[in-house]
Amino acid sequence: MTEYLLIALALLGVLILGAIGLVVPRLRRRPAPPLPKEEVRTRAEEDLAGPPVEAPEADLATGILVEPPVVEAPAPVLEVPEPTAGRLVRLRSRLSRSQNVFGKSLLGLLSRDRLDEDAWEEIEDSLITADVGIDATREIVDRLRERTRVLGTRSGEELRALLAAELVNALDPTLDRSLHTAPKLGAPAVLLVVGVNGAGKTTTCGKIARVLVADGRSVILGAADTFRAAAADQLETWAGRVGAETVRGPEGADPASVAFDAVKRGIDAGVDTVLIDTAGRLQNKVGLMDELGKVKRVVEKHGPIDETILILDATTGQNGLEQARVFTEVVNVTGVALTKLDGTAKGGIVIAVQRKLGIPVKLVGLGEGPDDLAPFDPAQFVDALLGTEAPGRDA
Repeated sequence: MTEYLLIALALLGVLILGAIGLVVPRLRRRPAPPLPKEEVRTRAEEDLAGPPVEAPEADLATGILVEPPVVEAPAPVLEVPEPTAGRLVRLRSRLSRSQNVFGKSLLGLLSRDRLDEDAWEEIEDSLITADVGIDATREIVDRLRERTRVLGTRSGEELRALLAAELVNALDPTLDRSLHTAPKLGAPAVLLVVGVNGAGKTTTCGKIARVLVADGRSVILGAADTFRAAAADQLETWAGRVGAETVRGPEGADPASVAFDAVKRGIDAGVDTVLIDTAGRLQNKVGLMDELGKVKRVVEKHGPIDETILILDATTGQNGLEQARVFTEVVNVTGVALTKLDGTAKGGIVIAVQRKLGIPVKLVGLGEGPDDLAPFDPAQFVDALLGTEAPGRDA
C-alpha cells in the first residue's frame, strides 16, 4: 500500500513540473505593454505655449517646496527738469547761424569807415534776409541812420549797443510773455497747444510740461491728438519722465471729448495746470480748423482757456505768419513757441511774428534736448544774436 502511495505522489510531481514548464515560457513570450508615445508639437504650438515652466525646487533636507523669491520691478526714476531761469543764456551758443547774420554781418557793415547809401542798403538786405520783415527793417534802419548821424557813433561797442537797443525795441519788451499757468477758483489753468503738421508740436508740448514742472507746477496732459496713436504714446512718455498723468482716448476718438475729460480729471485731481495737445493741421483745411474751434468751445464749458500756444517752425520763415494769422482767428492765440530756432539764420522771424500779429513769442526751442525750450526774453535774445564780441574798430 505504501508503495502505491509513493508511486502516485511521484506521478503527481511529474505532472506538476510538466505544467509549470508549459506555462512559464508563455508568460515570458507575452509582449510588453507599449511605451507612451512622445508628445510631438509643432513649432507654432511651442511658440504659443511659451517657455517651459519649472516647478519650484524642493529643499533636500526637509522635502518642502521652496517658492522662488518675488523680484519687484524697480520704480521709474523721475527726471528733474533744469530750472527755466537763465536757460536762454545757457543756450545762446545754439543761435550760431543767426549770430552770423546779426553779429558778424550787421555789426561789420555798421563799423565801416563810411556809411553811404550802399552800406545802408546792405544793412537792409541783411535784416530782410533774416526774416525781420520789410516794415520792421525800414524802421530799424531809419532809426539807426538817425542815431549814428546825430551821435557820430563809430566804436564797435557803441554800434553794438545802438543795434541791440533797436532790435530790442522792435521786439516790444512791454508785451506780456509770462505763461498763465496758476490755478484759479479751485480749477486748473488750461493751456491749449496748436500748430501745423511737422512743427514739432507734440514734442514741444512735452517740453512745455517740463517747463511747468521746473517752475513748480503740477501738470496733467491731455492727448487730444487722436488721429495718431503714436502722438498719445509720445506724450505719455514725456509725461512719465516727470511724473505727470496723461489722459487719452482710443485712436480716432473725438478730440473735444478727450480734451474735456482731461480738464475734468485736472479739476478732480486738484492739479495746477492742464496742458492739451491737439492734432497738427494745415491752416488752409477748413474742416480741421472748425474741429479745432470745437475743441476750444467744449473745453470752455469748464471755464475759459488761459493760454493758447501756437507752435511755429522758425525755419519756415514768412510762411509762419500766415499760419499764425489763421490760427489766431479760430482759437485766439495768446502766445507763440518758436521751434528749431537753432537751425536757421532767420532769427528775425521773432520780430516779424510780433509786428504782424501783436502776439508775443513766449518760448523758443534751441535744440533737441528735453530742456532746450527756454522762456523768451528780448534783451537776452538780442544779446545772444549779436554775440559776445562786436566786430569793428575803436574810435
